[in-house]
Amino acid sequence: MKTIIGSHIRILLMFFGALFFGENTLAQSNPSPDQIKFVRQGVRRFIFDESQNIPLAGLYPSEIIGMSAMYPSTFYSDVHADIRLENKQLQFSSDEESKLAVWFGGFNPFATYIIDLASCEGKGEIGFEFSDPEKTEQFFVTLQYNEKQILDVRQKYIQDSKELVSESILTNNNGLNNIEGKIILQMLGSGFNLFMQNNGLPVVIAQSDFAQFVDLRQKKYMQLFQSNLYLGIAEGGLSINRVESALSSGMGLADIRAITYEDGEPIFDQGRLWYTMSIRGRALPQHIQGVFSLNPTVFDLRFEGVILFDREDGLLRNEIASHLFYDRKAKSWRGLTTGFSAYANPNEKKQLLAIESKNDPRFGFSVMHASPFGMVGDIEDPHILFDTEAQKWRMLTCENNNGYKAIMLESDEWDQNYQRIAGPVKYNSTGTSIQKIGDKRYCFSGSQDRKIYIYSYPDLKESGTLDMDLPPWDETSGTRVWPNVVQLPEGYPFRYVALMMDRFNYPELKGPNWTYGAVYLYHGFE
Repeated sequence: MKTIIGSHIRILLMFFGALFFGENTLAQSNPSPDQIKFVRQGVRRFIFDESQNIPLAGLYPSEIIGMSAMYPSTFYSDVHADIRLENKQLQFSSDEESKLAVWFGGFNPFATYIIDLASCEGKGEIGFEFSDPEKTEQFFVTLQYNEKQILDVRQKYIQDSKELVSESILTNNNGLNNIEGKIILQMLGSGFNLFMQNNGLPVVIAQSDFAQFVDLRQKKYMQLFQSNLYLGIAEGGLSINRVESALSSGMGLADIRAITYEDGEPIFDQGRLWYTMSIRGRALPQHIQGVFSLNPTVFDLRFEGVILFDREDGLLRNEIASHLFYDRKAKSWRGLTTGFSAYANPNEKKQLLAIESKNDPRFGFSVMHASPFGMVGDIEDPHILFDTEAQKWRMLTCENNNGYKAIMLESDEWDQNYQRIAGPVKYNSTGTSIQKIGDKRYCFSGSQDRKIYIYSYPDLKESGTLDMDLPPWDETSGTRVWPNVVQLPEGYPFRYVALMMDRFNYPELKGPNWTYGAVYLYHGFE
């Protein structure tokens, strides 16, 4: 009898022990997100980092054999400046007024253009001419100088030999007594920023919104226009180290979101996580959708390409705040983006767009088809996934309800007919995303409250806040950052990683601008 009782006791102990430890193991595999400690590992701000540039074209004097064929010149004056290759530099000089353009590549209205000016003597102007081969349409951006000092920055637009626009766009000339260094033109589709870099950070000296007289987002300009180094030498000469055009990671990154599969799982490819980030320009229609990758065990963030969007209206649009996913069943790259390009045209309205491409859009210069699907208004930052249990497409996004608030929607189709099922939440929201912690989904949102909020999925019930040792803000800065928490597979030295940005704008830009920020890397530990 004692043996039987003892056996029953042992069985009961084994049963309750298994139950306890099983629940404990389950709890460990499904930690609450607010119990994860995120520890900052590093921070970087790319500021026209040339090691990240994706080259488009260049004029490199040390490579030139056959100047007239490789880089043909067009003279706009009777006097032709003397052009020489010497000491790995391209040198121009003239005792009388001479105007010329030197071809160096094709045209991309979303590229960054650089003149590396070694020396400058006398008086004249230097900059860029973008034009068709017959010169029937020309767009100039030039710096006027006298004895190395910048006098003015001007833009000029000529059509059929008629000068339609000629105006000063100089915004800052404080402390820029030396034109020598790098002239950096950041083209942004419907506008540009112009920087001068001698020592230290590039300094903003001019900016323009030119879409009211020429919309360079029109496809015809990329197809027909060419890029030229423009020189107007009144007297003296210049020496140039190089001229380049490239896709650039710019001077601020934001709106960081992991690229995923259709079910929301992050894509790991070549041992790297993949992200979309907004390459900041200035105003709302002037940012560019960038693609970046990262080995999550180190901080080797790498610029991979840019994505433009085609609505079949003749324009290439620079939408941002996108979520890109690969739909394995459809064998297609799909996603949602926010139509900020509408702000370049007063007759258009901001809206969410469904995007798709059969080609992998992560590399180089890509264009995705974009279609409206009825979500017009002040809505942004969408995150989409297919919930296999509910057999529904779910979208978490932010809608302006007396301030941006997170809402959850669902549909039977990925690109139409969404209906709200939860929200708006109580708190200000930005950068909304859905990620798994363990095998359970949660919703994350930045806010203006100096907190990263956590909500349940899909009903958006408050579930705490994210614990960070050093958040990406201070007492003076905005705190509406994107959380971007990602769970790593088994085998990594930590289970969670987060990339976030700060909200520090680039200095000296005039008017409304959203030109943040630096990128912060966090590792998460249970």
